[in-house]
Amino acid sequence: MEDMLQETEKPPFTSLEVASSELTSSELTSSEIGELLRVHNGQDVSVLDLRGINNWADFFIIATCTSRAHIDGLDRHVGEFCRERKIDILGRSRKNTDDEWRLIDLGRIIIHLMTERVREFYELERLWAPIPARQAETPE
Repeated sequence: MEDMLQETEKPPFTSLEVASSELTSSELTSSEIGELLRVHNGQDVSVLDLRGINNWADFFIIATCTSRAHIDGLDRHVGEFCRERKIDILGRSRKNTDDEWRLIDLGRIIIHLMTERVREFYELERLWAPIPARQAETPE
């Protein structure tokens, strides 16, 4: 129980400031994916630390996309990232012509690529409150 409380009191995400040796594998990977999404114009990228809250995922990564083409592009970048690091993609939501939410399941990390309309409707961050979301910084 004490570990769970400590996990939720982490400071906001500010980039990869913490030495990688201090991070768990899923924590480092989620930070890298959050940065990848931000670099490729994902908006309001949030990394939610769910460790100690449930037993099926460590992190949710949520990014707002401007269009279906943007969702497809970010999905492609995540796929390339996973291939390079030999990370298995366990599942993806199906691509539809009216796709406004793509879910990519990496096991301990779940990625949500959403249009602004869908993200505002489902409010995933609010569902997991009071879990602090770590925001990726805008590059200088």
